[in-house]
Amino acid sequence: MALSVKGKIDQILEPQSGVSRAGKEWKKQDFVIETDEQFPRKVCFTLFGDKVDMVSDIAQGQEVEVSFNLESREYNGRWFTNATAWKIDQVSEDNNLPEPPPEFRMEDVPPEPDDNAANDLPF
Repeated sequence: MALSVKGKIDQILEPQSGVSRAGKEWKKQDFVIETDEQFPRKVCFTLFGDKVDMVSDIAQGQEVEVSFNLESREYNGRWFTNATAWKIDQVSEDNNLPEPPPEFRMEDVPPEPDDNAANDLPF
């Protein structure tokens, strides 16, 4: 299930790493965003492997949109849910504003019509 949510970076937690039972090295990093809803919610996301590098370009308080997969799994009769991020886009604060028109300059004013040019009309 692929989802996305926007919010501000609340925390970037310390990276973790280790070796699995199969002998493979792993690394992960969690980060928390706070949504911009009427009742803000904090959501913790996890990055795995090479995706950990995505948080190096973001800072606390920055507005982002996180694309993630939501997955649950059972362990010893209990269910655990992970929000695994796979993309983080930085959101500019003026993203919703229209682009302003170009500034007016005196060179933009067309020249006054010449009286002789008015007599050259073909009709």
